[in-house]
Amino acid sequence: MEKLQGMVSDIVFKNEENGYTIASFANENDEITIVGCMPTLSVGESIEIEGKWVNHKIYGSQFEVQSFIPVTPSSLEGIYVYLSSGMIHGIGEKMAKRIVDKFGVDTLDIIQNTPERLTEVEGIGMKKVKQIQESYEENRELRNIIIQLSPYGITPNYCLRIYKKYKDKSLEVINKNPYRLAEEVRGIGFRIADDIASKIGIDKYSPDRIMQGILFTLNQSLGSGHTYLPKKILIEQSVKILGVEPKYVENGIMDLACDQKIHLENMSGEILIYLMMYYICENGVCKEIVKLSQHETKDLHINIEEEIRIVEKEDEISLANNQILAVKEAINNGVTIITGGPGTGKTTTINTIIKIFENNDQKVVICAPTGRAAKRMSETSNKEAKTIHRLLEMGFATDSDELVFFKDEEDPIDADVIILDEASMVDIILMYNLLKAVKLGTRLLLVGDSDQLPSVGAGNVLKDIIDSNVIRTVRLNEIFRQARESMIVVNAHKINNGEPLFLNVKNKDFFFLRKNTNEEILNEIIGLVSERLPKFYKFDKLKDIQVLTSMRKGDVGVTNLNIELQKYLNPPNKYKQEEQFAKRIFRVGDKVMQIRNNYTKKWETEDKSDSGEGIYNGDIGYIFHIDKDKKTVFALFDKIKIASYKYDELDELDHSFCTTIHKSQGSEFPVVVIPIVWAPPMLLSRNLLYTAVTRAKKLVVLVGDVKYLEQMIKNNRINDRYSNLSYKLNKFIKEGLLSK
Repeated sequence: MEKLQGMVSDIVFKNEENGYTIASFANENDEITIVGCMPTLSVGESIEIEGKWVNHKIYGSQFEVQSFIPVTPSSLEGIYVYLSSGMIHGIGEKMAKRIVDKFGVDTLDIIQNTPERLTEVEGIGMKKVKQIQESYEENRELRNIIIQLSPYGITPNYCLRIYKKYKDKSLEVINKNPYRLAEEVRGIGFRIADDIASKIGIDKYSPDRIMQGILFTLNQSLGSGHTYLPKKILIEQSVKILGVEPKYVENGIMDLACDQKIHLENMSGEILIYLMMYYICENGVCKEIVKLSQHETKDLHINIEEEIRIVEKEDEISLANNQILAVKEAINNGVTIITGGPGTGKTTTINTIIKIFENNDQKVVICAPTGRAAKRMSETSNKEAKTIHRLLEMGFATDSDELVFFKDEEDPIDADVIILDEASMVDIILMYNLLKAVKLGTRLLLVGDSDQLPSVGAGNVLKDIIDSNVIRTVRLNEIFRQARESMIVVNAHKINNGEPLFLNVKNKDFFFLRKNTNEEILNEIIGLVSERLPKFYKFDKLKDIQVLTSMRKGDVGVTNLNIELQKYLNPPNKYKQEEQFAKRIFRVGDKVMQIRNNYTKKWETEDKSDSGEGIYNGDIGYIFHIDKDKKTVFALFDKIKIASYKYDELDELDHSFCTTIHKSQGSEFPVVVIPIVWAPPMLLSRNLLYTAVTRAKKLVVLVGDVKYLEQMIKNNRINDRYSNLSYKLNKFIKEGLLSK
């Protein structure tokens, strides 16, 4: 294959149906004729083509194009995107615009060959010229990639990821098969890869495109919690995304199945299609949990009633009947589930179970899905609790950048009893990895509130296990007297029962402020958080009060609320460093949240006396320091952990003056403020409201329109997830599949 660079000087012929194009192409040496599938080609476009010379019997020598990509070193847009990307030290967006306005398409040539001319631009002296020149030389390869990919809408941060993955082969990979990006580069999904592919002339019926579109559809469904899609639905959704006839999707499904990237399962005549990982995990959870529940556990030879009485006397408590039943079941069974809402005594029950086991020389390990949930469990049990990831000892595989769990069936968790709290948050993949690491004979206790939102990841694990009736489950449903004093607890149970709430009871902890318009709601929330609640209740406006909302968009969605709240809770100050990233301003003092698990993110204490790895999805912290010279933001988590983020890592952080209800799962806050506004029916649901309200420890304030509150309480529609866990658990038991 030969490569040529030049400009399209004329379009001689173009077939609009199949994209076949004949064009005149001018390069440094000559003007030639190029032919091939190039549906997006336009006159004046600078491109790099790859192909071979052919000899047409009538038209003579032609260059047959196999692939092409725009080449934009002279593109003003590309030059501006590169200069303003933050990759060149000393140039921001405003300075980049001034430079490009001054020198136009000659900008890069001037920076490289006559950099002293940059002093002609206002605000640039010789010191800055030297800084710009050195930085420019450091990023030679990356510069070319940013400039050439910016027309596709690929941000500099994604360009950097592509470059880190493929180095100097980046453009070659994109030319040959841009769909590799969707599989191999985090953040670049099918849509971006597909846009690139269309611009370089890849046929929309390409098998690579069809297969990636199907995988994209399945991956999209994971975001709705599905572990599989029925074949009919997968085909319908893939056809819409790909714009091709169903027969091509059918063929793509078979190709993917042959490559073992998906699994087809026949359930009563209906074909279910899984991504292979999710098929393995769903089957694995069934197998492992049945094995654990049926395996004989060590007989402790104790009088359980007497053991309970001892703990009740020591702790000056009195357990209710269902709490006593829960303790007995946890001791007598291999796997037990304890579920219940706020105020029903889950914590007291767990602590009693821990003490009885430890009083009888049993090693008890407790864990939770998130760092915040684990920390809360440590506080309530006075016993170390770990995240599931830490318990499973996540780390890099030998000679690989792949993260794996080192605890598994070959090296199981050293415990006689494992207690998992907030089990409703655990998705199918994490549950499978945990169960694999539980050795036979270990007692497993799953604790959670099955009425809360299910896991963010795929599956509906806790609810499915409960619904299967295969595992012994105890429901705690008695609200204790002290808890009944709290309107938060009372109203949470009323929400679950679909009953009207007690609102604005004097000297209580649950209030509803009626506002009609989004503007009124926004202003009320700002006033509450920035002034009235801190002044009246002495709450810290940043650390104690959390705004939770169901949506990301809109006047009272997460994005806008964070922008507005930042103005009042952490306004600009000449003594505070700040940095703009992707239209957001990060400022020292900002409240931020880690929005994806980063198991290898290093942290250390300020005095460097302690250090570790891992900042997790949902962890809330505060921007501690910004080092502009090193292009690094430092964030403080859990009051002691300082983690650093290079500018190209800032997509891992989001402001969290306000966050979504989904992101708040597993967390508790002294005060929760919730806008009650119009939203799609799936977001005006009972379990969403219930989850939000139960995040609060001391005070709940709802702000909005009472009709939407009533709609949420009435709407008990839980968005069904395609999950086969409950069905498979029953099948494993009834058909004795475990022994086969």
